[in-house]
Amino acid sequence: MIRTMPEWDNVVAFHGHRCMGLATGYRVAEAALQALQSKRDINEELVAIVENDSCAVDAIQYVTGCTLGKGNLILRDYGKQAYNFARRSDGKAVRIIPRSREGKSQHELNELRRKILVGNSTDEERERFAALNTRAISEYLVSPLEDVVKIKNTAIKLPEKARIFNSITCAECGENVMEPRARVKNGQMVCITCADSYER
Repeated sequence: MIRTMPEWDNVVAFHGHRCMGLATGYRVAEAALQALQSKRDINEELVAIVENDSCAVDAIQYVTGCTLGKGNLILRDYGKQAYNFARRSDGKAVRIIPRSREGKSQHELNELRRKILVGNSTDEERERFAALNTRAISEYLVSPLEDVVKIKNTAIKLPEKARIFNSITCAECGENVMEPRARVKNGQMVCITCADSYER
């Protein structure tokens, strides 16, 4: 099967800026489509379960077509750089882990990033960071896939396809809420935000 990847610049435009996180998601998505021999999803045939909410997820949405709105992008925020993909037709699933980037230039990038984040960097250091980062992203995007990600077959319990539910009006705030998300409070149906929490 011949697959074409969307232009990197289109992914950047969707996300808003160029960064290594976005490049990581781009390569992860490429690996997923290749491993599952899939095209960009149209109607929930492909499912992505991501374990963080980093910039990478935007690239995964754009490239794979798995989206929160369609219900086939699921966030399980474990804070891990781990991405799971499955094909509904046969249940084939893969887990993709980006490989660590190491080396002298990566160490320098990390040090410069720390300085920039704490507001303790010079103009020259910010320029150096931008140059190193641009080069690192460019190299990453053309590196052999096996050098940037690890792919392993896995088993995933696929969620059911997204359903459309009736809405009810919250008795307190008057806003509509999806029926299965409503709660009962003092005998009336309310939304989660208007419901009292009960914790012990």
